[in-house]
Amino acid sequence: MIDIREMQLDEYTKLNEIDRSESINLIYVNQGNTVVEVKARNECPNWDDTQLQEIQDRFQHEIAAGGLAYGAFVEDRLVGFGVLGHKWRGRNQDQLQVDLMYVSRQYRRQGIGAQLIRHLRDAALSRGAAYLYISSTETESAVNFYRACGSQLTPEVDSELFAKEPEDIHMIIPLTRSAASN
Repeated sequence: MIDIREMQLDEYTKLNEIDRSESINLIYVNQGNTVVEVKARNECPNWDDTQLQEIQDRFQHEIAAGGLAYGAFVEDRLVGFGVLGHKWRGRNQDQLQVDLMYVSRQYRRQGIGAQLIRHLRDAALSRGAAYLYISSTETESAVNFYRACGSQLTPEVDSELFAKEPEDIHMIIPLTRSAASN
């Protein structure tokens, strides 16, 4: 049984329970107003200690600054999580970012990510956001997941996020009350 609940600041240590590893056979590359597929053969390993520390620091920073996180738990084990950033983005300051989103390898394709996105969508709506901003890794699995959640390429790329991760695919999910209740 999967239990989705809001995570607390001190639960950052549970992030080491996530297995983010995956086989990557296809990536997407930005080309103007579209993305193109590029074949890839790559194994993405789990986080090393430095990467885990960076993820934990980002988690703590966002929660402490006013963002929030939802975790998916099996018993007491964290199997997925998503973080809603605290910073307003976009020309109209009406976008909140999905800052981190991971589901452990053995729990993927079971609807956990979609449940986490629904919780983040509801939280963003309750804060007055019109869009979720996503700076997604370029992997086929990540981009297709966000597309299935209703994302589209953003017409206005956030320059700060693009500077940090220029190979990411930048998307938005329009938020509506009816979409939040799905």
